[in-house]
Amino acid sequence: MLEIQPRDKRGYFMLPQAPEDAGYYVYGTPVDGAGQYADPVLLSVIFFVERHWQTTEKRKFGVGNISQAGGGSYSKHSSHKNGLQMDIRALRADGLHLPVTRFDHQYDQKATKRLIEIFYSHPAVKNILFNDKDIPRVQHWLNHDDHFHVDIRATPK
Repeated sequence: MLEIQPRDKRGYFMLPQAPEDAGYYVYGTPVDGAGQYADPVLLSVIFFVERHWQTTEKRKFGVGNISQAGGGSYSKHSSHKNGLQMDIRALRADGLHLPVTRFDHQYDQKATKRLIEIFYSHPAVKNILFNDKDIPRVQHWLNHDDHFHVDIRATPK
């Protein structure tokens, strides 16, 4: 059987790592997508957001940790085991694919806010954790100054 995209025992696929003309780039651990296995609904959220994002923006947003194949444990993460959460980097004004904190002069608050609004426009998104108090609807959480954490609703099995 020809496997187009790696899939784990749960039937979750790895987020495509370098699709042509995508509105996102990937980062995170483990490398090479080993930590980016997602529930199919989460993948649809990413694709929905990146298509909307590309209608007004040339910069890409960074998708980090999702879940390891089979839901294994991550260091520094108590979640990210069920393929229903993901980390997204805050946006940089210079467009580089590097981390930026909300305290850095390269942090683009306006664009990050717009990206979060696009995420919230998808009905599967239930919660976003991020420490910028000037962005509505985000919940503050320890160690979320350089990225936001997106939770989606579980799909019925």
